[in-house]
Amino acid sequence: MESVRDVRLLPKAHLHLHFTGSMRPSTLLELADKYGVHLPEALSGGEPPRLRATDERGWFRFQRLYDIARSCLRSPEDIRRLVREAAEEDVRDGSGWLEIQVDPTSYAPRLGGLIPALEIILDAVESASRETGLGMRVLVAANRMKHPLEARTLARLAVRYADRGVVGFGLSNDERRGLARDFDRAFEIARQGGLLAAPHGGELSGPSSVRDCLDDLHAGRVGHGVRAAEDPRLLRRLAERGVTCEVCPSSNVALGVYDKPADVPLRTLFDAGVPIALGADDPLLFGSRLAAQYELAREHHGFTDEGLAELARQSIRASRAPQDVRERLLAGVDGWLAA
Repeated sequence: MESVRDVRLLPKAHLHLHFTGSMRPSTLLELADKYGVHLPEALSGGEPPRLRATDERGWFRFQRLYDIARSCLRSPEDIRRLVREAAEEDVRDGSGWLEIQVDPTSYAPRLGGLIPALEIILDAVESASRETGLGMRVLVAANRMKHPLEARTLARLAVRYADRGVVGFGLSNDERRGLARDFDRAFEIARQGGLLAAPHGGELSGPSSVRDCLDDLHAGRVGHGVRAAEDPRLLRRLAERGVTCEVCPSSNVALGVYDKPADVPLRTLFDAGVPIALGADDPLLFGSRLAAQYELAREHHGFTDEGLAELARQSIRASRAPQDVRERLLAGVDGWLAA
């Protein structure tokens, strides 16, 4: 019988983690108390909130909870704490590289403006990386619900800080609102500046959302992308182009995209040759972090340790980590299997 190795010891890269959503629940409670923010039971009850975002009302509730949590981040000290704790959690789960996604416009009003907000975040990432040993970089993400001109501003800002730790440009929020092509100029700016294009797609909307990410935004990675499993031709295209899907199983179930973990088409994507990077998305709201996603792959999708090791390799290869870091992490995956 095959031995079962500890997935927390498996070196991996974490490529889909949102900024506020990375917060520890205990930290949220402390900050809410500090600033006198009333938390609804869904955020203070000690259990992940019950969410279902497949309809507009459910998505609005999810966003409202996220906005309340974000309102508790008010000072540079709060930002530094969040980033350091996110890094500590990732290290505990075996991550050797983290690309955390943030829309700095959400924090600008409390941190002195857009540029100061991004600089505070990047300084926090640099400090946390130094203190924990975790390689860390930032993806700047535009909000699909806002005007495309704002996305262009963010893309120019992201390029400006490419030498300070920004490695990619994303597009988040409800993919059912706003056309991907409306943001094509922003993504062109980002790509010309050497940044990875990593928009969300194929979660709340079907395969057409993933195709739009490829055709209109020239995505190098797709946030989620799981609905591509409904279109065999699209699966072949993703596999042939080597476009990685950042699959977040716990998130997919929590938001009602799939009813149970076994329904997430992880195996379908994997068997089609589509590169996968497992991610935790928003642990604050979904209740589980990175290692738990690998446990789900093992328990509900029949991944052996060899299969889990390949998932980890795919996450590392899809990262923007320097070559020496990739080689070290890949060697660590081999060592995990040999142990």
